[in-house]
Amino acid sequence: MIKLSEKKCIPCEGGIPPFTKLEIKRYLPRLKKGWMLKDEKILTKEFNFKNFVGSMGFADQVALLAQADDHHPDMHISYKKVVIELWTHAIGGLSENDFILAAKIDQLK
Repeated sequence: MIKLSEKKCIPCEGGIPPFTKLEIKRYLPRLKKGWMLKDEKILTKEFNFKNFVGSMGFADQVALLAQADDHHPDMHISYKKVVIELWTHAIGGLSENDFILAAKIDQLK
């Protein structure tokens, strides 16, 4: 099985259904601990740092990853933490792209 972090996000313009609960259940264990489901359609994780510079450095790295894969998360940055929220906006739920980017983000920290 190919690691999620080795895959590339495929542009999604809609027209496909979001992941089902069963698909989410199959993909979630492939990520590092800490990722949670919010409203059964958003993948979220909190990353903690020593200071603001650490938070901003991490956010910058995530931005570069997201831009390279053309799949952009919502990021909430505060002094010592960054909260990442992933979902595929075009389908209003989760797709494989969200899990791919989550796996790549996990490699940063």
